[in-house]
Amino acid sequence: MKLSIVIVSYNVKYYLEQCLCSVIRACYGLDAEIWVVDNASSDGSVEYIRSRFPDVHFIENQENVGFSRANNMAIRQATGEYILLLNPDTVVGENTLSGCLHFMDTHPEAGATGVAMLKDDGGFAWESRRGLPTPFTSFCKMTGLCALFPHSRRLGRYYMRYLDKNKTNQIDVISGAFCMVRRSALDKTGLLDEDFFMYGEDIDLSYRLLQCGYKNYYQPLRILHYKGESTHKSSFRYVHVFYKAMLIFFDKHYRRSNRWLAPFIQMAVIVRGVLDLCMHQKERLFGWIGRGRDREADKSYLFLGRPEAVESLCRLGLENNLKIDFVVADESNKPDGHLDPSLSVKAYDYVIYDTGAYSYEKMLYLLSLGAEHTRVRIATYSMETSKLITMNNVY
Repeated sequence: MKLSIVIVSYNVKYYLEQCLCSVIRACYGLDAEIWVVDNASSDGSVEYIRSRFPDVHFIENQENVGFSRANNMAIRQATGEYILLLNPDTVVGENTLSGCLHFMDTHPEAGATGVAMLKDDGGFAWESRRGLPTPFTSFCKMTGLCALFPHSRRLGRYYMRYLDKNKTNQIDVISGAFCMVRRSALDKTGLLDEDFFMYGEDIDLSYRLLQCGYKNYYQPLRILHYKGESTHKSSFRYVHVFYKAMLIFFDKHYRRSNRWLAPFIQMAVIVRGVLDLCMHQKERLFGWIGRGRDREADKSYLFLGRPEAVESLCRLGLENNLKIDFVVADESNKPDGHLDPSLSVKAYDYVIYDTGAYSYEKMLYLLSLGAEHTRVRIATYSMETSKLITMNNVY
C-alpha cells in the first residue's frame, strides 16, 4: 500500500462527507486506503458515512479519546508507505495527493510535508508553515513582534512569512490538518504523543522528525481548510486545551535548558489564553446584538453549475430563504468560474460551485486567484448529497 489516509472526526458528518468525496477523487489511480476514526460523535456520523462510503475503514470509539490517540489507533492498523493525517473539515484538490507522493518519493530526506491551506475566502492560512515555538519565537508571537515584523527571519519566524508561499520550502512545523509523513520516519520517532489531547501534537511530531535528522517541507499544493469547524473556538474548553498543549510542549522540550524561563512562560501562556478567551467572547456578544457577522441567509449567492443542479438547488434555496443567482456553467464554457469578466462577482458574498461541473482543484485555484482582488467566500453544492455547504452552515 502506498498511502494510508487517516481522518479523525467528531460531530461533523457533512463536512466529513465532503472531505471524503474530494479525497476519493484525489486518490484516483493511487494505491491508497482511507481510515476514519470517529471519536464518539452524537450526530449519527458513523451510520451516515458508513452507508455512503463502504470501502472506507472505520474505527468507532465509545468516548472522545482525543486527536493523538485516535490517529494512533488507525496508524497502527494502516499499511501505507506514507501516512496522511487529514482534518475532516478540509477539501483536497485532485492533484494534491499525487503531488505530495511524488515529492516524498524523490526527496528521501523528507520526513513529512504539508501544503498550502486556504481559508474559505481564498486567503492563505499562515498556519500552513510555522517555525518551532522556541522560547524566543513564542515570546515574539505572544508580544505581537511577529505581527509587527512578519518578514523578519528572527522576529517573524513563527509563521515564516518571509518564505514565498508559491514555492516549495523547508520549514519546521507541519500542520496536523494535512501532514503526509513517511512511515519509516514514524517508526524512528514514535507515533503522536498522546499527552496532547488536541493541538500541539503536530508541533511535537515535527520537532521529533527534525531531531531524528529528517527535513520537513511545505508544498504549494492547495487544500481548503475550514479551520476548526469541529471546534468551538469561542469556548473556555478550546482556550484551555490549546494553551495547555503549549505548556506540555514547553515542559517536554525546553524546560530543562530554560528552567529560569519556566514561570515566565507559564504566566505568559495563561495571560494570553485569558485575553484570547475575552476576545472570542466579545465577538460572540457582538454577534448576538447584531454587530457581528450577518446571518448567511442575509447574504447574496452566485451559483455556477449544470442545468439539473440549478433546478435542484433552486428548491433548496427557496426552502432556506437564500438569495441565489444562477448561471449555467462548467469548466469548459466558463473556465474562469466566478472570475469570468461577464460576472459581477463583487456583488456577491458567496460563490457556490457545482462539484459535478468543476473539479476541486479548479475551485481552489480560482478561489486563491480571486482572493487578491475580492474576498468572496466559497460554498459547494453536490447533487449526490443534495447538500449546500459553507464554512458555517449545511443546508
